[in-house]
Amino acid sequence: MNGHCNFLGFVALAWVGATPTLAQTVPVTQASTATSATASIPDFTGMWNHPAFPWFEPPATGPGPVTNKVRWPRVFGSLPEAGTLALPPLKDGDGISDYDQLVGDYTNPILQPWAAEVVKKFGEMSLAGITYGNPSNQCWPEPPPFIYKQALVLILQQPDTITMVYSGNMDVRRVRMNQPHKDTPALYGDSVGHYEGDTLVIDTVGIRTDRPYAMIDLFGTPYTKALHMVERYRLRGYDDVKDAIERNKKENWLFAGDVFSGHRGKFLQLELTIEDKGVFTTPWTSTLTYVPGPSTWPEVVCAENPHQYYYDGSDTDVPRADKPDF
Repeated sequence: MNGHCNFLGFVALAWVGATPTLAQTVPVTQASTATSATASIPDFTGMWNHPAFPWFEPPATGPGPVTNKVRWPRVFGSLPEAGTLALPPLKDGDGISDYDQLVGDYTNPILQPWAAEVVKKFGEMSLAGITYGNPSNQCWPEPPPFIYKQALVLILQQPDTITMVYSGNMDVRRVRMNQPHKDTPALYGDSVGHYEGDTLVIDTVGIRTDRPYAMIDLFGTPYTKALHMVERYRLRGYDDVKDAIERNKKENWLFAGDVFSGHRGKFLQLELTIEDKGVFTTPWTSTLTYVPGPSTWPEVVCAENPHQYYYDGSDTDVPRADKPDF
């Protein structure tokens, strides 16, 4: 597989039992609005899960993300606990994304010619049986939007800060609320947020490009310093998200089974817009639909043994320091 980490056990979080229910609202002051009055906003705090590889749910209409040209020729797994519940393929190669061969669709019109060539070369490597390095399988930090590969996210919501902790490599994003952007590029970019009614809006710019494995997805799609992300998070009911669930099942491998279709509580849906004038010909959109996650937080260590983690016999290129940080 491409970029899995080792699950070593589970550690209960003391705060889980004390968190409010998803339907509860929390009064906060929205200093950035004209009214600047105390408003009631949805409570996004908790663990949320989107177990799907790759991860983007294509939009119903309009430009969407790069997807896999190689499809599994059958439904991968016949039971919910064994894999996906995607519709049976109409012909060989017409199934869900083949996670063992990551061949990005370089003909997607969102890609500028030079970016299409980058994606094509990564795909040729995958077809040749080469598992190329990416932030996940090399245990490097995973800036957004690559960070969505980590299915489980813990959201801690405070009036002035939103903290997002992702399970796979313990990546942490911090969203400053109602603040202007900083000019200095950062590893995870500069994310600022505000509320628009029932929606948490996060605007991210300044994601560093001078780093190893700088890509936005498993297909090696590049990005430049012009990358701009807007995330819109809402708590929604099943009827509001069922179309996105169906698109997810037809596109992605649901490696934990279909945890979405039978859920009738609250969903957390992310509506994502990405633009990068250095890479893409147009802005494009996607959704990611989350269900409530487990009540315990998985303890994960990436590349505990780098000699056995990578797939071609070489060592994993884990981050190293020439001298101690203390």
